[in-house]
Amino acid sequence: MAKEECNSQWHKARDPFAVRNRKVFPSPEQTHQSLITPESKNKQGDNTFPSNGSSADFPARRRVDSSNTLLLIVVTGLSFATRLYKITEPPHVCWDETHFGKMGSYYINRTFFFDVHPPLGKMLIALAGYMTGYDGTFPFVKPGDKYEHHNYWGMRGFCAVLGSFLPVFAYLIVQELSQSHTAAIITATLLIFDTGCITISQYILLDPILMFFIMAAVLSMVKFNQQSYRPFTAPWWLWLILCGGALACALGVKFVGLFVVLLVGLNTVKDLWRILGDLSLSLIDVAKHFLARVAGLILLPLFLYVTIFAVHFVLLNKSGPGDGFFSSTFQSRLIGNNLYNVSMPEYLAYGSTITVKNLRIAGGYLHSHWHLYPEGVGAKQQQVTAYLHKDHNNMWLVHKPDNDTQSGSPDLVRHGDIIRLEHKETTRNLHSHLHQAPLTKKHFQVTGYGLNGTGDTNDLWQVEVCGGRKGDLVKVLRSKVRFLHRATGCVLYSSGKSLPKWGWEQVEVTCSPYLKETPSSQWNIEDHINPRLPNISLSLLKPNFLEILLESHIVMIRGNSGLKPKDNEMNSKPWHWPINYQGLRFSGVNETEYRVYLLGNPVVWWINLASLGLYLIMVALASVVIQRGISPQQKRIEHSDVLRGGGGLLLLGWLLHYVPFYVMGRVLYYHHYFPAMLFSSMLTGVTLDILLRNADLLLRQPYSDWLHRGGQMVLLFTVLYSFHLFHPLSYGMKGPLAHEPGSAMAGLKWMDSWEF
Repeated sequence: MAKEECNSQWHKARDPFAVRNRKVFPSPEQTHQSLITPESKNKQGDNTFPSNGSSADFPARRRVDSSNTLLLIVVTGLSFATRLYKITEPPHVCWDETHFGKMGSYYINRTFFFDVHPPLGKMLIALAGYMTGYDGTFPFVKPGDKYEHHNYWGMRGFCAVLGSFLPVFAYLIVQELSQSHTAAIITATLLIFDTGCITISQYILLDPILMFFIMAAVLSMVKFNQQSYRPFTAPWWLWLILCGGALACALGVKFVGLFVVLLVGLNTVKDLWRILGDLSLSLIDVAKHFLARVAGLILLPLFLYVTIFAVHFVLLNKSGPGDGFFSSTFQSRLIGNNLYNVSMPEYLAYGSTITVKNLRIAGGYLHSHWHLYPEGVGAKQQQVTAYLHKDHNNMWLVHKPDNDTQSGSPDLVRHGDIIRLEHKETTRNLHSHLHQAPLTKKHFQVTGYGLNGTGDTNDLWQVEVCGGRKGDLVKVLRSKVRFLHRATGCVLYSSGKSLPKWGWEQVEVTCSPYLKETPSSQWNIEDHINPRLPNISLSLLKPNFLEILLESHIVMIRGNSGLKPKDNEMNSKPWHWPINYQGLRFSGVNETEYRVYLLGNPVVWWINLASLGLYLIMVALASVVIQRGISPQQKRIEHSDVLRGGGGLLLLGWLLHYVPFYVMGRVLYYHHYFPAMLFSSMLTGVTLDILLRNADLLLRQPYSDWLHRGGQMVLLFTVLYSFHLFHPLSYGMKGPLAHEPGSAMAGLKWMDSWEF
């Protein structure tokens, strides 16, 4: 009985679901701490101070606060110094600066473009460039192009400043979760002196912007949970709103921001479940908590996210290289596009001259020209392709099957009608037959056949309005149309594959026997000329904001899923990333060029990898102790709470930002791991700190203290020395390569897969 009573008292003392007295507003030390907060903060003797309110404690508190402030200043200073050092080197385009720098220029020039990522990151890059004197005229054609007189340092500097906050945020997060300055310092040291984090922060990229908002969201979430003892106060609302805002911004930079949204969502669900079980709260109080989180973590982020796109659409109002990825109605709102403020007949009719646009991304316009398919590629008839640009060879005439001429008002084309499409320039009919398509071998070839309206039954196509019924009219721009081949039953299809040189590298058009509705088999009528029909202004057909918002997301999602590895293109695999298997060339290849190589500090990354396994072992041991009913010292209880609470949150963050890449079908790159690496480094700080603080399990005093301090010093020296060895990867190097004598990296190519 005595043992059972002792164990009962111990479990009761550490029960996180203890009922709070809401009326008295107890201190944080007396109340529930959320899933991510260790209990009994006042018991961490080395990091906090007594709370009895005596005046004798004030000098000690001031000393602790001064120490905290000094440490934070040192961390901030080192972080900014390592990121801003040599920010203008090299003075040429590096890696993906060719994309995101160019997109910044598009914003400054208000030119519409397409990207698979949401717009916030590019808008902020453009704003930074504009505010620091960049005029948007540099073309960003390819890596290696010299910036010359163009002002690029502002865009790089902006990304570097946001990247400099990552170790600072990590320091604050770990300090809150573990209540240990040592754990926070370990984490900050790992991130400050990681060559990979430095490199990825120094260039015009989306990654430092994304990681800034991810870490801001996590820090706000942790701070919000610390306010659980005083709900609905100003600090409570502040951190809730900041968390919601950071979530919107993370998602507004890249869709992988969804992972931190999920992390915050899971934490919120657990927090609400705890509140529901608090019997001191009425159901009205529970409802208030629920509605506050709905407002701060759902409605506010949704509003901000939509606002980002509203600004994006207002800024990019001129026709540009992104037009062809979007529907014709979308293009009609862009100044300079041939559909902007023009008039044309509203419904398709026989005798009309039209262009037909495929609805897949980069599907192109239905196109033909005088060139024939070469010998051995189906029938040697006229090529039919899809062309991504406006061209007079995109024009087609709509005829009835019998080629009857019409007088008076023309008949309108309806769902289910049989038509013949004649290429205006060459007078050949759109045709298909049972020959194989050039590239998609299970599809049939599409050609141009006949002359001046003569042909055969293989020239006939049935019009199908998607979602329509027999007799429905075909609306210009708005109707999604399919063309079913009467003779073979296949459907006109844009495969998205580029033809060889003989096809001028235009997109293959086939007739697919697979009749499932997909964007590749759907088309719309874009240009429409018929002098015998009344015209309407296309301004009447312009989509509203919600329609263009929805379309832009559909196009981005399709674009992401379409990012497949090209032939002979390096495709990184997720299992490569934690072991630092292979980096990325940012600049330069040979010994005469300025070389920058994205690779994490191998010592830091391998410590992180080892700490993941060590963390699982330590949690397992702590769980066995608890399950066996062994009553550990109070210090061990606190360490167990930190491991399973704060450490569990960080492990969950790492898993959410890493594991999903195993099921992604798109092309993957090494830099995709960096958000997960932040969580891994924070978990390492917590794990190694608790491991060293439990040295007394192995040695008695004072030897355990020596081991504790000695372990910290060895870790710090190892990280600093490894940074000294590998820093040329970040800050650039010239001269011999690593495998050649006299190289700055001689002897440091520890893995054959490293390419420096």
